[in-house]
Amino acid sequence: MAELRAVVMRADLERLGRYDEHRVRQRLRDGFLPAHTWMIELDGVFAGSVALRPAGGSEGDGRSGYWLEHFYLDPRAQGRGIGSAVLRELLERCDREDAVVRLNVLQGSPARRLYERHGFTFEREDAVDVYLVRPAGRRPGREGLRRPQGPARR
Repeated sequence: MAELRAVVMRADLERLGRYDEHRVRQRLRDGFLPAHTWMIELDGVFAGSVALRPAGGSEGDGRSGYWLEHFYLDPRAQGRGIGSAVLRELLERCDREDAVVRLNVLQGSPARRLYERHGFTFEREDAVDVYLVRPAGRRPGREGLRRPQGPARR
């Protein structure tokens, strides 16, 4: 996982002047929580990872929401809808729990478009990261027409 992180993040970190060969791997090791991490396999071969860490409240109850972290997909598997499928499955789980989901993505990363397509919106930013949030119960496409409340009026 640490090696995949280094490969996936290298171009963005270099663009930001923040690539460090040791640090890029160590940050994953320092924040890795196996209980909240899934491995992504394609045809029985490791192709990526994703973590959904409770942000607070009781361990794993989602009441305070989740942080989506360590979402890395092998470049050879990108652009095939795999990331969207994984993200959709995780977000459906969060929707069932009515949980807020947050994440951060590097400034200028093309991954931001993926997250925005799945209902994440801008929350804040700093010199390196953009923080996105997906409110509880938010599903893309839920906005728009709604049935009126109460008796119909003409």
